Amino acid sequence: MNAESSPLKVAGREDRKAVEEHLEFAPKFDGDGLIPAVTTDAASGEVLMVAYMNAEAIAKSLEIGEAVYYSRSRQTLWHKGDTSGHTLKIVEMRTDCDQDCLWLKVTPQGPGCCHTGHRSCFYRRLPTAAEFGALTGESALPLVQTEASRAFDPAAVYGK
Repeated sequence: MNAESSPLKVAGREDRKAVEEHLEFAPKFDGDGLIPAVTTDAASGEVLMVAYMNAEAIAKSLEIGEAVYYSRSRQTLWHKGDTSGHTLKIVEMRTDCDQDCLWLKVTPQGPGCCHTGHRSCFYRRLPTAAEFGALTGESALPLVQTEASRAFDPAAVYGK
């Protein structure tokens, strides 16, 4: 479903000042009709995941009060937690100044958000400047694990 056929009504983007200052939702979808959505834990502020939404996903999220994204790999709507039961209850949705990104503040309804079993999809970090300086450049950049253990067993949840 594209923006034109979605129940979500949005303002036009012709006037940049209006997009940045007025109180009308005028999202800037990309060529595929998608907009990135950063999702954080409303209580802790931790980034849980980044996904994409189309107009239909935004409308459905607003309607049911839970995060619904658009899966680029499956080319369909994706109600987060539909399979695992680990849904994301929306506390607040925001858009940035030029309305080309969304921010969902959520309350996770399960132990983890990531399909790998981690609480957050961001369970690894890149090396710091001090650590990076010690790298030889002869192998791939090493990542550092930030979560001591998985929040849930993905094989048990997804049957894989």
